[in-house]
Amino acid sequence: MSAGARRLGDGLRHRAGSAAVALAALLLLVTAPSFAQAPAASTAAAGPVDVAGTVHVCSSCHGPGGHSISSTFPRLAGQQKDYLEAQLRAFRDHTRADPHARTYMWGMAARLSDALIAGIADYYSKQPPVPGAPENSPEAQAGQKIYSEGIAAQSVPACKACHGEHAEGNAVIPRLAGQHRAYIERQLEAFASNARANEVMHDNSKNLTADQIRDVAAYLQTQ
Repeated sequence: MSAGARRLGDGLRHRAGSAAVALAALLLLVTAPSFAQAPAASTAAAGPVDVAGTVHVCSSCHGPGGHSISSTFPRLAGQQKDYLEAQLRAFRDHTRADPHARTYMWGMAARLSDALIAGIADYYSKQPPVPGAPENSPEAQAGQKIYSEGIAAQSVPACKACHGEHAEGNAVIPRLAGQHRAYIERQLEAFASNARANEVMHDNSKNLTADQIRDVAAYLQTQ
């Protein structure tokens, strides 16, 4: 090979090497921002769960802010957070299996994560509850007596012992104040028949007559 040919080859190799270095530097500049953004994305993912979209879906049945207008669906506004979490997990895990749970909530809760359940429960627990509708009907008066004193002759304890003086609930014990009368009636009937499994509530409701269930529900709607 002539000296001229060798010089030409060396020059081409030098330019090729310089081009490779330049390309590597360009790739480093292009990809560097994506690595820099990764920690920020991880931090955001670890923050509060956004429940806005899920709550919007819930509102189609439970009403805006949990202020349901249909007695088919319970009012959730102001409900105890721990109770809401427990019920949503029970719907998701199919451990609450009453007819309404199967029909409406098993599918709705099937893909909820624990974090999303906690966020939904927190949201509804902080909404202002629906005020009761005061009335002095004979049913509501009879229901107040059962709620406050129980019925000793039927081994029915006072409801307020667990649900509170004003039916506000506590932790996993639900708020009943201002709830739909028809909804409470259905739940007491479900507890009494064991369609909705709960040992304590079954014992407390199994001896109530249909009229007494109606009276308690009438009173609670006024609170």
